Amino acid sequence: MASWRLLGISVSAVVILSSLAYLLVVVFLSASSYPIRQPLHGTSKHPHRHFQAPAENPWAELDEVEASQVYIWLQKNTNIFNSTDDRTGGNSRGSNNPLSLIELLRPNKTSVVDYLDHNGPVPDRWARLSAVETKGDDAFIVEYMVGPLPPSNKTQLLPLTYCHNSGRNYVQSPISDVFALLDWALSIGENASDVTQDLLGAKTNRDDLDDPDGLVMGSRPALIDSGRMVHWLEFFGPGMKSDGRSLLPQGLYVKLDVPSANPATWTTGEWFYNGILYDNVTMLREAMASPDFERLTINEDGAWTDTEDFSTSTTPERDMPPPLSIQPYGPRYRLDRSQNYISWMGFSFYLSTSQAAALSLFDIRYNGSRIIYQLGLQEALAHYAGAEPMQSGLEFLDTFFGMGKMMFSLVPGLDCPGHAEYLDMSYHRGGRMYTNRNAICVFEYTADAPLQRHTSAFSATVSRNTYLVVRSVSTVGNYDYTIDYIFYLDGSVEVKLRASGYIFGAFHAEPRSSPLRRDATTNEYGYRVRPGLHTSMHDHVVNFRADLDICGTANTVVRTAIEPLQRTYAWDQPEVPGPRNTMHMVHSAVTHETGLNWPRNAGEMYLVTAPNRTNRWGETRAYRILPGTGMGNPAHLTIANSTALGRAASWAAADLWVLRNHPATEPAAAHHYNALEPGAPLVDFARMVEDREPVEAADLVLYFNLGGHHVPTSQDVPNTLMHTSASSVLFMPFNYFDDDVSKALRQGVRVDRARTRHRHNNGASTNHNVDDDNNPNADAKEEVRRAPTNRAARFPRRDREDKKRRNHGHGHDTDDDGVSWFGARYTAPVLVTREMLSPDLSHYMKERDDGEQGGWRAVRNHVGGGLYGLFVGKEGRGRRREGGRLDW
Repeated sequence: MASWRLLGISVSAVVILSSLAYLLVVVFLSASSYPIRQPLHGTSKHPHRHFQAPAENPWAELDEVEASQVYIWLQKNTNIFNSTDDRTGGNSRGSNNPLSLIELLRPNKTSVVDYLDHNGPVPDRWARLSAVETKGDDAFIVEYMVGPLPPSNKTQLLPLTYCHNSGRNYVQSPISDVFALLDWALSIGENASDVTQDLLGAKTNRDDLDDPDGLVMGSRPALIDSGRMVHWLEFFGPGMKSDGRSLLPQGLYVKLDVPSANPATWTTGEWFYNGILYDNVTMLREAMASPDFERLTINEDGAWTDTEDFSTSTTPERDMPPPLSIQPYGPRYRLDRSQNYISWMGFSFYLSTSQAAALSLFDIRYNGSRIIYQLGLQEALAHYAGAEPMQSGLEFLDTFFGMGKMMFSLVPGLDCPGHAEYLDMSYHRGGRMYTNRNAICVFEYTADAPLQRHTSAFSATVSRNTYLVVRSVSTVGNYDYTIDYIFYLDGSVEVKLRASGYIFGAFHAEPRSSPLRRDATTNEYGYRVRPGLHTSMHDHVVNFRADLDICGTANTVVRTAIEPLQRTYAWDQPEVPGPRNTMHMVHSAVTHETGLNWPRNAGEMYLVTAPNRTNRWGETRAYRILPGTGMGNPAHLTIANSTALGRAASWAAADLWVLRNHPATEPAAAHHYNALEPGAPLVDFARMVEDREPVEAADLVLYFNLGGHHVPTSQDVPNTLMHTSASSVLFMPFNYFDDDVSKALRQGVRVDRARTRHRHNNGASTNHNVDDDNNPNADAKEEVRRAPTNRAARFPRRDREDKKRRNHGHGHDTDDDGVSWFGARYTAPVLVTREMLSPDLSHYMKERDDGEQGGWRAVRNHVGGGLYGLFVGKEGRGRRREGGRLDW
């Protein structure tokens, strides 16, 4: 589902992203601040008012003041802005290398726990930063740490190595001049304009990147090794009618050799068209002059790439507004915006963001007891396969492009319910602070199915399934990843991933020998969906870190297998002559670090236990980890020992990993620069597991994967749908409590009915529960089935008022209406404001030029890029909104 990565950056940030291998002029996506909903009429006190976090958020991102202080201190006290690197020898080609990334270096778990649990000192704040340093023909991205903050005479700049098990604080970057690469790629298309005009009906336009008819280019590296990159570049259709450029491959490819960061060393290699490899463009021209040369179908843009059909619908119901969720009396969760701290129904936790890994949650507690120290994204992998140069080795590691920076604004009422509240995401890059407005939403929601229900002969009980959601969406190129952290009333926590957007298509070339013959590989990698478009199968593997603390840090993972069994029971004799075929549970501890896969037929349970802690009934307290609500078990990577990935994503080889926690030296499963040196990554996950340390009664960390095997079909055009691409993992209490804690929190109804009275022929009534057909309780059950439709259940407040009037104004009901409500009752009319029914989208149509990205913003002078794709040309202009079109 992933494809070329669109990354909006400032000019001063270009150098750090010069390690990118594809470029394009992009569109910034974000929105101005969405107002906080005020309490409606009839509400008492707003629950946010005067609510404060119990402690300062130690994971809070650097604010603008802190980032500026770091920047100024570096200018005054270091030479980082014009430093060179002597490890490779030679003379420096570059100088004045700007510092690009500045963000919080998250404190160590030991210091934070001492602060939060034992009234220890506030952990020191340090910043991590990245800069490009060049030497000779080579360029390096180097990481440093600076602190303590705020700057003082104790502040120092140090190489950041302790959290990289490679022992290095740098990676080699194949490109140091992003604009030189941009110009070179355009010149390749320009010099072959006769070829592209003949075969593709268009050409690149180096003089006008806004040319709506100009071809764009995309690439993927076939090789990354010690600063060298070999690319295959493909021409793509203009795609100005939509954002669907990844649906417009044109089937013409050229090989690029980038042996170093020096543009003088870059060369062009073979060309590929219609299954034939040509040594150079001259040989391709000669072949085109031959009368038997076959020209392929041009893959043209059109209405088929639009995400919504705005023509008159043949279904009249479409014009009616859909059902909506409302929040009648304001939010029931409490939010401290200054500390990004949330409390709801016994849960509490802090929020933290990073530029690479987006949103994480920290210190998740239930009724004051920590159950999870950290829960957050580590890396997002998409790995393709195909029968042509682009798709055959295509893979993406998305944190390189900044999944936090790409947490763009959520659309009120559509991305999140109309009553949701929004939080911003701010980051510092290239000496400037940026703010993505409304990048996180928080809301409470009620599911379409109850949390609990039961119907008996004399009553029916049903409870609402209400849960809290913290949501963000990272738009990485053509694909949007929605990540939810969900909290349930029973103490469960779920992490859910949904994907949507444009697939990365492959060009469909008819077999050369005969248009009627089906090529043997036609359905080996995907399916034909347009005259010139084929889908490409790929795996999504998105890794998360879960640092569980179940009743402390002494935890053990237990595998509880459900196995068939033959056993003889004395009481079965003589009726059952032999052993009885049954089943039982077999418990075994995971003793050493390892990777686990979800068992076949759900035949095992994975439990994170507190071996020395039991509940009231003597059972070991635990949380179970299992696949949650989605399309099935989340997948791990199909490809074994990926040629393209090297050692950069070893965590993708299994569904779930159990490791001994080393929060200081192994704080993450990956690094966002792993993509630049896959053979020798900064963080090598395989090395974290290879020692196979003991993991019984220890501080443990689990790494788990979401995602799936995606084989797109015609239903993925123009966009993949979220309900067909969802996966999740659930952390569920397992004997952790003494009973179901949701009983005290859930809201529902109990409908009681007296025994049905039957009339005999003489008119007398009895309390028999036997009908004329001798079916016990049949009439009573029928009454229960009809009970939810009675007037008391439908209009509880109105009936209570009527009864009060009938009882001469007494403050109590003398008649039992037979309906018991769990939770609060509505005692006043509910006013639904217009904005709750129709979200205000006006701020999405504004263009702003300041540093805060306050609306759809066309950035014409900035270059976005990423490691794996090279797209040269202007991004599509047509942005849609519900009910109409927004055009720049």
